[in-house]
Order: sequence, then structure tokens, then C-alpha cells
Amino acid sequence: MTYNFIYFYIAAFGFLTIMFLTLRDIRIYHRTKIISYRKGALRGMIAGALAIIGMGVTIENPQIGLTILLVAVYINRKGTREDVFGDAPVIKRVFGETKTKI
Repeated sequence: MTYNFIYFYIAAFGFLTIMFLTLRDIRIYHRTKIISYRKGALRGMIAGALAIIGMGVTIENPQIGLTILLVAVYINRKGTREDVFGDAPVIKRVFGETKTKI
């Protein structure tokens, strides 16, 4: 029995994590218009594209696929961001709830 499907699930979790954080950055940028969140969302889209390629490669060659995914996670690293949450609870931070700035 091969463990390729386990590696695929690991790669899928990495891809979903990157996309969740990207969608969160998009939501925060849409509500606040802070440029650093726009840059984070654009970087997340590039990382997401690379992660989905890595997820596809993982089925055939897990070592190369997970390496590509690791590079995607590195690309999606956290940059400098402004504090938009203040003292908001954790659940609001997770879902990116912020005050709307017009």
C-alpha cells in the first residue's frame, strides 16, 4: 500500500489553508482599503496557484509535490500589516471581521 493519498491530503490541507488566508485578506481589504492586505491577497493568489500545482504533482511524486507546496506556503508568508482588529475576540480575527472604512 502506498501512502500517496495521505500525502495528497496533506497537500490539500496546505492548499485550503492558503486559500482561507487569501480570502480573509480579500475580505479585510474590501472592508478597510488598506494596501498591505491587497498585497497579501495578491501574494496569496500566486501561492494558491502554486499550491494547486503542487497538490496535483503530489499524487505522482509526493516529494516534489510537497516541496512545491512548501514553496507556496513560503510565498504566502505574513508581511507587515496594520492592526485592524484592535482588541477583537479570536473568532472575529479568524473570519476577518473589521469595521468598514469608506
